[in-house]
Amino acid sequence: MPTEAVKAALGRQEVELPSWAFGNSGTRFKVFSQPGVPRSPEEKIADAAVVHKYTGVAPSVALHIPWDKVDDYAALSAYAKEQGVRLGAINSNVFQDDDYKLGSVTNPDPAIRRKATDHLLECVDIMDATGSRDLKLWFSDGTNYPGQDDIQDRQDRLATALKEVYDRLGDDQRMLLEYKLFEPAFYTTDVPDWGTSYAHCLELGPKATVCIDTGHHAPGTNIEFIVAFLLRAKKLGAFDFNSRFYADDDLMVGAADPFQLFRIMNEIVRGDALDPDRGIAFMLDQCHNIEEKIPAIIRSVMNVQEATAKALLVDRDALRTAQQNGDVLGANAALMDAYNTDVRPLLVELRESQGLDADPIAAYRRSGYFEQITEDRKDGQQAGWGA
Repeated sequence: MPTEAVKAALGRQEVELPSWAFGNSGTRFKVFSQPGVPRSPEEKIADAAVVHKYTGVAPSVALHIPWDKVDDYAALSAYAKEQGVRLGAINSNVFQDDDYKLGSVTNPDPAIRRKATDHLLECVDIMDATGSRDLKLWFSDGTNYPGQDDIQDRQDRLATALKEVYDRLGDDQRMLLEYKLFEPAFYTTDVPDWGTSYAHCLELGPKATVCIDTGHHAPGTNIEFIVAFLLRAKKLGAFDFNSRFYADDDLMVGAADPFQLFRIMNEIVRGDALDPDRGIAFMLDQCHNIEEKIPAIIRSVMNVQEATAKALLVDRDALRTAQQNGDVLGANAALMDAYNTDVRPLLVELRESQGLDADPIAAYRRSGYFEQITEDRKDGQQAGWGA
């Protein structure tokens, strides 16, 4: 693709930011606090707006309910607009209450299943108020021991809850069903993989699509194959971008395996699915435990941009010719030539053409924003897991 066409495609790219990434997070053993962490949904949105200000590619913020619960969602949406961003996906939470120890929508207790489903329906109500398109569902439901519960019954319960929520969606709303291989359930997980998510989405209908979390796979899983399959089936709805070395580490996207991120974006470009109008939501889902949060999120956005730029530079004609001629090395070289290209100068040109600083992180550090929020937010309850 010619350089100007690459810039044009990158100029249309959007990466959604997660509100919770701006709050305190940590390991199983300790949640680490940092100065300047937001205390409210509004302050999370303000921080996200700063990321968009310096990158130009992050115009929306995903909310997590009840962590971002407010009395007036229309007012929150208006506040986001004032900050230069918009509200994006609404993420449900059916994993933190004590009632959910044995599951939420798959729990053997019908009263607990009702409570969980009602929360999902509440999230659709919030979508109506915020104008959000996407409801993102992730379930920690599963079992720890053989015989603990009936596996098929749990799938029936899951299908029943998903159908009720699906039927509540508006014409322009959709459901994104995420999956996770394991944890916190260690014997069976009720939505453990893309195939399970895909099967439920297929049964539900066109408004149900799969969300791929790049950290939620067994080591060695070929994620780009999953991307290609779901694109072909028109059932890929979103990504939760992050990185992992072992399991679901939720590190910065592209930090552990930038080549994998490139391969994923290569399938997106090949499937002509990069433009926001195609409906694929590119979201971050990360925990910044020991690094500064805003610079880490800026870096993550830049990592996605770099992988995308390289994917756009693949010589598709040369690649296709080599593939059709059985030229194994030539086809691989077409990909590797693009991957090994230093795209940072191209992205500098893009930012400067958009009136942005060539170095978003350096611009953020010069702005004094961190010093300002450190002073302004020194009192009150910082946001974190559960808030």
